[in-house]
Amino acid sequence: MTTPNTSSFTNSSAQYRCKFNEDFKYILLPAGYGLVFVVGLVLNITAMYVILFRIKHWSPNTIYMINLTVCDTLYILTLPFLVYYYADKNMWPFSEAFCKLIRFLFYTNLYGSILFLSCISIHRFLGICHPVRSMQWVSARRARLVSVGVWATVLVFQAPVLYFSRTRNAGNELVCHDTTSEELFNHFLVYSSVVSFLFFVLPFLVVLVCNGLMVQKLLEPDSVGGPTSQRSKKKSVKMIIIVLLTFMLCFLPFHLTRSLYYCFRHLQVSCGLLEGSSIAYKVTRPLASVNSCIDPILYFMAGQGFRRSMTKKVRQGQRIEKAKSLSTAL
Repeated sequence: MTTPNTSSFTNSSAQYRCKFNEDFKYILLPAGYGLVFVVGLVLNITAMYVILFRIKHWSPNTIYMINLTVCDTLYILTLPFLVYYYADKNMWPFSEAFCKLIRFLFYTNLYGSILFLSCISIHRFLGICHPVRSMQWVSARRARLVSVGVWATVLVFQAPVLYFSRTRNAGNELVCHDTTSEELFNHFLVYSSVVSFLFFVLPFLVVLVCNGLMVQKLLEPDSVGGPTSQRSKKKSVKMIIIVLLTFMLCFLPFHLTRSLYYCFRHLQVSCGLLEGSSIAYKVTRPLASVNSCIDPILYFMAGQGFRRSMTKKVRQGQRIEKAKSLSTAL
């Protein structure tokens, strides 16, 4: 039941005028984050071990993969603090500086993961759709430069989180803001909207386009190859579909419900509507974390097969180009 809390914050936004029954989040968020922490940590450490100690020559895909694994691991390492915080019913036991750090690391590595997923999709797109020309564009050195650029960009754009994140005494609670304090919320809304557009909407469009073109290319009839080639194509198509579904199920609901909740707070809508958007946002928050468990399975396990497929296509393309050159010369 939602009731106005008129005894305090009389001139505040709807978030502070309304009192929500959010007991569900004290079970949902610790359970969700706790499960992701255990499963995701094991999978990502395993993937990191194999990449560091079992792969001798790093391809561009491997470089993006190790950066993605680092992002996911650092993201996962912030979850135990949030598990403790929500299990203790919004009682932050640490300092405000540590609250800022946890929120900063949480979002930095979340958006770092999205960007490196986009880099991997672009790399796979070039290898499948432009196997010969991509040899001039794709190299381990360029992948390292792109990775450095991704880290620098994410760190710069997430730095404001260190300013916006605050702690606040709220009755018997010491809240570590996921957003910011009341007086800074309008500024935070602008910042959050820009970050969501640059680091989710644009990468999501890139992933959709790249994977869509890859499916189209893989489904084209190919005179070269036999049953093995066809099975490999079908497997690649299935994996691309899983990538798109994962992106849409993990990141899209989180960003949609968060944006809706923030807008409703800004517009000071009715308490019932605001509570509904708040519940939807909190339900989708663990979904964004699940991606950290899927990444090492989806990309690393398919890495060797993808490299073999890409090498085969490159060699095939080189033979075709060579045959064309010979025919022209004759």
